[in-house]
Amino acid sequence: MKIIHVGLLLLSLGFIGYGLSTGEMSIVLTKAIRICMECIGLG
Repeated sequence: MKIIHVGLLLLSLGFIGYGLSTGEMSIVLTKAIRICMECIGLG
């Protein structure tokens, strides 16, 4: 069971690293800001 947890942790860290290396963080942050501005009604 522990090996499954370690494997999932390594897989998730790999996907996070891949997302950071392709610039997905700025895209997600931009979309989140737009959604928040629309919900509040400022945009």
